[in-house]
Amino acid sequence: MRKIEVFDTTLRDGEQSAGVNLNTLEKVEIARQLERLGVDIMEAGFPAASKGDLQAVKMIAETIKNSSVTGLARANEKDIDAAWEALKGTSEPRLHVFLATSPIHMTYKLKMTTDQVLDTAVAAVKYAKKTFAHVQWSAEDACRSDKQFLVRIITEVIKAGATVINLPDTVGYRAPEEYGSLFRFIKENVPNIEGVKLSAHCHNDLGMATANTLAAIENGADQIEGTINAIGERAGNTGLEEIAVALHIRNDFYQANTGLKLDEIKRTSNLVSKLTGMIVPSNKSVVGNNAFAHESGIHQDGVLKQKTTYEIITPELIGVTSNRLVLGKHSGRHAFKNKAVEIGFELTDQKLNQAFTTFKDLADKKKEVTEDDIFAILTNTQTEAKDVKEYELKSLQVQYGMDNIPTATIAVVKPDGEYLQEAATGSGSVEAIYNTIEKLVEGSAVLLDYKIHSVGGGRDALAEVFVQVKYNEIESSGRGTAQDVLEASARAYINGVNRVRSSHELKTKKVTV
Repeated sequence: MRKIEVFDTTLRDGEQSAGVNLNTLEKVEIARQLERLGVDIMEAGFPAASKGDLQAVKMIAETIKNSSVTGLARANEKDIDAAWEALKGTSEPRLHVFLATSPIHMTYKLKMTTDQVLDTAVAAVKYAKKTFAHVQWSAEDACRSDKQFLVRIITEVIKAGATVINLPDTVGYRAPEEYGSLFRFIKENVPNIEGVKLSAHCHNDLGMATANTLAAIENGADQIEGTINAIGERAGNTGLEEIAVALHIRNDFYQANTGLKLDEIKRTSNLVSKLTGMIVPSNKSVVGNNAFAHESGIHQDGVLKQKTTYEIITPELIGVTSNRLVLGKHSGRHAFKNKAVEIGFELTDQKLNQAFTTFKDLADKKKEVTEDDIFAILTNTQTEAKDVKEYELKSLQVQYGMDNIPTATIAVVKPDGEYLQEAATGSGSVEAIYNTIEKLVEGSAVLLDYKIHSVGGGRDALAEVFVQVKYNEIESSGRGTAQDVLEASARAYINGVNRVRSSHELKTKKVTV
């Protein structure tokens, strides 16, 4: 049985999704869950991109023990040095360095000849090998590159010390047969390919990322790259959950597996969705809410008689649990702590107390507190940054009537401790709230996008609001959770503003590495 290594790039390529903006604590929490899922390698970020990125990669590298942590670098010494600063504390430092090899990229983006590209790639790998035990080299836009040039440059970077060669379908251009044949061609024509792993990295522009990745596995790929929930630039990347389950279900055909803990898939999907604000479509394969729903009468009849008539994946396989009552208003702190550990959270005493207080408040208001509710409380508490002073919502009152002008009155405590109260009107309650907040915060704040969905079901379900805001010309995401939709909306907008402030302060601080 072949073991396919899993290279997760949720924290790098996934975070490049439009509108996604994770802070350091959120990245660390996702990294912890990826470790529980069992990924072999996680790409924690692009250390040279900013001080914040470097610090986040460094913190993840210091936190994760059972997965290898890597960072991305362009083919230059400055990027490689930044990656080393972030990753030098790991037991097995690993670098991912890339350079474009297609004629269109070399001509218009790099403005380099093939010889210059080859020399640059070799020099970068040689430089990286002075410090990094493992160097993965990627031929960006490999699928639109000349095959003979690929053979030539791959041969040389292997000589220079590359241990993994990645052949990405950077723009999601190739069909499965074409992509698979590229792997066969490289394995058959690169003379020193023996002992070096080939990796597949596919984008979903034409909807073929998963099919292409499976084709690469059929044709000799030893490592696959992707993200949780298939997030990523443009139309996204290969969904790792799709590959892992496909190899498991069709083990008879592929004769390969990933080694991922499949029952951690749903929890990982939920966490990534919540922290990125990218809601998983109901019809998404493997992790969508409708993945195990059967509407057709014929399907329902068949499933009731024998599940395998229409259900090839069981909910239990990926860790889907019933949304039953798990704790109530009489539950104590010890029971709450045990539940937190059970669903994958390790909280400090301070954060545990904070989360428990929130839980008790919710239990007084809500008839049934479900695991989804507790997951939402714990996620918000664990990833809440307190190292930067923020705007704090103190009170909210909304006046609304069909024949009245909606009016919101809001009080906040500013980062400097000053108490402020303002009121404003709008064409609807949410607009009135946001007009009021824009009067309260210093600087320019504009709402770009607004999304809302419920945590679990029922009329007393928690509301979760995701927003995109532009604050002082910087775009950011924000999220808020509350039993009341309007309170969740206010918290989401203030959270978006605070994230910009936090990010700005981090960038202006000196990062010690």
